[in-house]
Amino acid sequence: MQFRGTVFRYGRDIDTDVIIPARYLNTSDPAELAKHCLEDLDKTFVSRVKPGDIIVADENFGCGSSREHAPVAIKAAGVSCVIAKSFARIFYRNSINMGLPILECPEAADAISDGDVVSVDADTGTITDETTGAVFHAQPFPPFIQDIINEGGLVARTKRVLAEKKGE
Repeated sequence: MQFRGTVFRYGRDIDTDVIIPARYLNTSDPAELAKHCLEDLDKTFVSRVKPGDIIVADENFGCGSSREHAPVAIKAAGVSCVIAKSFARIFYRNSINMGLPILECPEAADAISDGDVVSVDADTGTITDETTGAVFHAQPFPPFIQDIINEGGLVARTKRVLAEKKGE
């Protein structure tokens, strides 16, 4: 999995209520959720984000409630991956389940600035800040998690596996 995009840099303790405000939880439509992604934190995010862009944050990204809407909104907004010092555990798992790649890399989170262009090789965990030339290394996903993300999420992967087994 290779990603390249412009960075949107945020601080620590970005909770799911800020990622997708509760007033929009009456829908699970990804396109509708994308329209409101991060609007209480950064009113310009949705108008500026481009497909492939990357979110970089400090520690505890995705804390708060366990809503799956948060990674869905981020992914549907066009974000290719999120890099942070650390993630709330339930957000981490929800992101994998929804097919949103997330990488923990404190060094990258400290060094990468808003607006930098970053490329990510999620298979090796290599993060390159193309703006500064700095290279960082995150722990790559094990193959079974890479498979979930490559399929677009746990449900899609499960459907594929069941269809394969049915065909045996």
